[in-house]
Amino acid sequence: MTSLTSAWNYPTRVLFGPGRIADLASACGTAGIKRPLLVTDAGLKDADITRRALDLVDGAGLKVALFSDVKGNPTNANVEAGVAAYRAHEADGVIAFGGGSGLDVGKLVAFMVGQTRPVWDFEDVGDWWTRADAAKIAPIVAVPTTAGTGSEVGRAAVVTNEETHEKKIIFHPKMLPAIVVSDPELTVGLPPKLTAWTGFDALAHCLEAFAAPGFHPMADGIAVNGARLIKTYLPRAVADGSDIEARANMLAAASMGAAAFQKGLGAIHSMSHPVGAMYDTHHGLTNGVVMPYVFIRNRPAIEERFARLAKSFDIEDGFDGFIEWVLAFRAKLHVADTLAELGVDEARIDEMAEKAERDPSTAGNPLPLKAPDFAQLFRAAIRGDLDAARG
Repeated sequence: MTSLTSAWNYPTRVLFGPGRIADLASACGTAGIKRPLLVTDAGLKDADITRRALDLVDGAGLKVALFSDVKGNPTNANVEAGVAAYRAHEADGVIAFGGGSGLDVGKLVAFMVGQTRPVWDFEDVGDWWTRADAAKIAPIVAVPTTAGTGSEVGRAAVVTNEETHEKKIIFHPKMLPAIVVSDPELTVGLPPKLTAWTGFDALAHCLEAFAAPGFHPMADGIAVNGARLIKTYLPRAVADGSDIEARANMLAAASMGAAAFQKGLGAIHSMSHPVGAMYDTHHGLTNGVVMPYVFIRNRPAIEERFARLAKSFDIEDGFDGFIEWVLAFRAKLHVADTLAELGVDEARIDEMAEKAERDPSTAGNPLPLKAPDFAQLFRAAIRGDLDAARG
C-alpha cells in the first residue's frame, strides 16, 4: 500500500484573463517593486507585447529596465549577465516575462542577486536550498507568454552548465513568484509549431505528475484535468492562434501542470534535459518525442492507472489505446517521431544516459532506471523503435 504520509504546497496569486497585462504595474506595487528589471529572451526583445509591458510599467511611474540576453536553453552566463544588469539598474525586483527561458532566468536573477555561492550549490538535491540567504531573494512578478513550462507558478528554474553541458534544476521555495499576470492575449502571436511544442511540455508535466508514485490526490486531480484541457484545446490553439478560449485554457493547463509536478516528474524530463543541453533542442518538442517510449518502458507500473485515465478521456483499449492516442496527437501537432529527426545520433548515447540517471527527475519515475536502461531508451527513441523501449 502507498504511504499516506506526504507534504503539500500550493501555488501563488494569479491574475488571470484577457487584458490582465493592464494590471502589471499594480502587481509590481503589490509585490513591493518600484524599480523592476524586466527579464525576457532575445526573441521577445523587440516584440509588441514586450514594448507594451514596458510602457505600462513606465507609464505608472515605475523605473523599469530591460534585460534580454537569454537563450532558448538558458545558461549560467545568461544568469550572471542578468544579475549584473539588475545591479547596474539598482533594481528592487524582477518581472520575469516570456516562455520558460525568460521566466526561469528572471527567477534565477532575483534569486542569485543576493547570494555569494555559485548557482550550482542550490541544485534541487536534498536540502541544498537551505544554503541560500532567503532574506536576500528579490520579489518576482511573472508574466507567461507561452503555455508550456508553467514556470510562473513554480519554485524552481532550469539552467545549463556550459562547461559540463548538463541542465540543472535550481530550487528554492522563495523563487515562487509573488504574483502572476496570466493574460492569454499575450500568447496569440505564438506560431503553430511553438504552440504545439510548448503544449507538449505542459502535457508531459501533467502526465508525468499523474504517473509519479506517492500519495498526492490534489496533484493527481490537477494533472488529470490539465491533461484533459490540453487534449481538448491544444489542437484548437494550433489551428487558430487567435482562439482566445483555447489560448486561455492552454495557459491554465500549463500552470496546472507545474502545480501538479511538485508530486514528481520522471524519465521524459530525465531524457529531455541532456538532449536539450547537448543538442540545443526545444524542450517541449523533445518531451513530445520521447514521451511514448518512456510510457511503454513504465508500463508495468502505470498500466492500470493509465487505463483508467484513457477511459475517462473516452479513449478505447486501455493503456494500448492511450499510447495510440499519444502517437496520433503527436503526428497531428508537428512533433517528430524520433530523436534522430532532432539531430541526435547514437554516438553520445552513453554520455546522455549517464546524465539522465543523475537528473533529479529520475527519482520521480514510476520504475527505477539506471544508465543502461536510459541507453536502451535513447537508442529506441533515436531509431523510432517503440518495441525496443520495453524493459
